Amino acid sequence: MQSQKIDQIKAEIAAANAETPEELEAYRMRFISKKSVVGALFADMKSIPNEQKKEYGQQVNEVKQLAEEKFKQLIEEVNTSGQQRTGPGPDLSLPPTTWPVGGIHPLTATRQRIVEIFERIGFNLSEGPEIEDDWHNFTALNFPENHPAREMQDTFFIEKDPDIALRTHTSSVQVRVMENEKPPIRTLSPGRVFRNEAISARAHCIFHQVEGLYVDENVSFANLKQTLYHFAKEMFGKQTQVRFRPSFFPFTEPSAEIDISCQLCGGKGCNICKGTGWVEIGGSGMVDPNVLENCGINSEKYTGFAFGMGIERIAMLKYQINDLRLFTENDIRFLQQFRGLL
Repeated sequence: MQSQKIDQIKAEIAAANAETPEELEAYRMRFISKKSVVGALFADMKSIPNEQKKEYGQQVNEVKQLAEEKFKQLIEEVNTSGQQRTGPGPDLSLPPTTWPVGGIHPLTATRQRIVEIFERIGFNLSEGPEIEDDWHNFTALNFPENHPAREMQDTFFIEKDPDIALRTHTSSVQVRVMENEKPPIRTLSPGRVFRNEAISARAHCIFHQVEGLYVDENVSFANLKQTLYHFAKEMFGKQTQVRFRPSFFPFTEPSAEIDISCQLCGGKGCNICKGTGWVEIGGSGMVDPNVLENCGINSEKYTGFAFGMGIERIAMLKYQINDLRLFTENDIRFLQQFRGLL
């Protein structure tokens, strides 16, 4: 019975053929692998009478050797057949196929550069929630009860009584820092903010701000001016001029708008700067004593300055972009222009 089985397997091996790698693998699984029919013959050894085991073992080894030799032969045949089918090799003179490479978004690049400049002069980074309560977004920052920012037409309110809103500035992060840290405080707060405004080339309901805060003993307006002079020249170049215009903000006193010389006309006057030679980049001022007291800081001992600017505005000036909406439309034609920012 076993002899007939062995003869049948030998016949199958002799008649086996393989033209593809799949057929070659099928042959290996049937005759070479541990679970093959040849492996099963070895497993049957335990049921063979002792006086017949020697002869049976020789026959099984012969089948195994025959299967392995046939396998080598089939490998050569499959390789030869594959070379004949593929024809000539690849054309090495053709240009390589490359994967498309993305780039850093201009807003991300601008934010990173701003953070880098201020980190070098001792500012750390702080972040806070985008959904804020009335205290951190308005009251602690000295906003009066009838201020327009507290109205629905200017701010996205999520709940009323108590008022919960999408933050209108990252000054709320500065409040949280002052509540939880003791002076000296020197921090930078970048992030996304929200205001109920019509979307246009110059305005958007979602944009990004970066605000700075420095609180310590004997901090003066001169410190604020030198800090912003340093930033402007590092960001836009040493030729950049800076000026301060008196203004009003509820959380600073005195307050000033920050202007830099127009980057397109060099201060000579153009349609971007409306012929003035100056472009506004943000606001600044000395922290109002009421804000310090609201946050548990002794305003008789400590003073501080704060400033804020839109990251989109800085990016538009630096890269000469004339439409704010381009930052959020995800137009690949626009984004491809900034691949070099990698």
